[in-house]
Amino acid sequence: MAITNFTEAKKKLSDFIPRDHPSQQSYNLKRMFELMTYLGNPQNSLKIIHVAGTSGKTSTAYYVAALLRETGSKVGLTVSPHVGEINERLQINMTPLPESLYCSKLSEFIGLITDSHVKPTYFELLVAFAYWEFAKQKVDYAVVEVGLGGLLDGTNVVNRADKVCIITDIGLDHTRILGPTLTAIARQKAGIINKQNTIFAFRQSPEVVAEIEKSAEKNDARLFLLNPTDVVSGIEFLPTFQRRNFTLAREAVNYVIGRDRLPAILETQLLHAAHTYIPGRMEIFHLSNKIIIVDGAHNAQKLQALGEAITTQFPDESIAALVSFVAGGEERLDGALQEIAKLTKKLIITTFSGEQDTPKHSIDPAEIIAASKGLSLQTTVIEKPELALAALRAQPEPILLITGSFFLLNHVRPLMLDQ
Repeated sequence: MAITNFTEAKKKLSDFIPRDHPSQQSYNLKRMFELMTYLGNPQNSLKIIHVAGTSGKTSTAYYVAALLRETGSKVGLTVSPHVGEINERLQINMTPLPESLYCSKLSEFIGLITDSHVKPTYFELLVAFAYWEFAKQKVDYAVVEVGLGGLLDGTNVVNRADKVCIITDIGLDHTRILGPTLTAIARQKAGIINKQNTIFAFRQSPEVVAEIEKSAEKNDARLFLLNPTDVVSGIEFLPTFQRRNFTLAREAVNYVIGRDRLPAILETQLLHAAHTYIPGRMEIFHLSNKIIIVDGAHNAQKLQALGEAITTQFPDESIAALVSFVAGGEERLDGALQEIAKLTKKLIITTFSGEQDTPKHSIDPAEIIAASKGLSLQTTVIEKPELALAALRAQPEPILLITGSFFLLNHVRPLMLDQ
């Protein structure tokens, strides 16, 4: 049956969501390589900019695509998870494919791979779909965000020496899968580096840099390490963490411009790219004389950066927050709440469930309350996200923050867009 709308697309894609507990799922590239071979390896027909990291990789991918677009290039972009609608995962020239076209193409693609005898996961299917469509559209460049880790991530099936790798800031996250230390996690992230690739990263903790350097040397790859002070000037309107992401993107794109003899980017074009709209990353809504900040930050590293940006832009303003965190990330909870407690003393806790890549549900609010002991947080539990949002909007504080998980944003962000 043909897929004609997003509702039907989600229903069909649910057939590909792994139902095993994460600890029982196999993390390898066997299915992806089999599927891509069946499709004729469209990913290897593309010039790829591959973006990995713990914090900032989605924003960096958006900025890379925007800067390449300013050169007049045709650019494909795939990111995950999606914040609004599923077609965010397949964009051409910064625009998600329209619903009817996306669904038509997805229907064709699923019909095609049905005969492959490979049963990809939800994430693998959508990555393969993006590579397939980018090749069909003959994009000049494909900007590809890693889903999880790098070495064994479904995006890591490109075999081209001219691939450009960007590795954003690395911190402790997904430790149950990627490993318990920065060294182990950095090794996974640096796993996107292939033979003779070119790599861009900021200097950061020594153990992270050591792993990136080791992978670069092993693969005879060129590594450009930026100093933390090497930030693009003239983009002070961006939050501090986004200036860092934009700088990394600009350095990589400048390299591509020189290598491929693309037109230079003018200052006006640079500023245009810096104003790129990135959903769910310090996204600001003005509703009923309130400022609502929406950000999917879910670990201490991301929340620290978000907190610094909020206090810089809105100094001395009181804040109330709405939070929920995805189950399975309990090891992040203490650090995340410590950062939130620096911003606010009033916390509304909600719940969520959904299906995106894998089945998702929120941490039990009781666990959040237990973890918040000693942080002087005034907590209220409202389990339904829409009611929790209404309660947040009724708070007297002028700044309202919604954070903790992109999957929470899936529930509450559409309610604000409809205002």
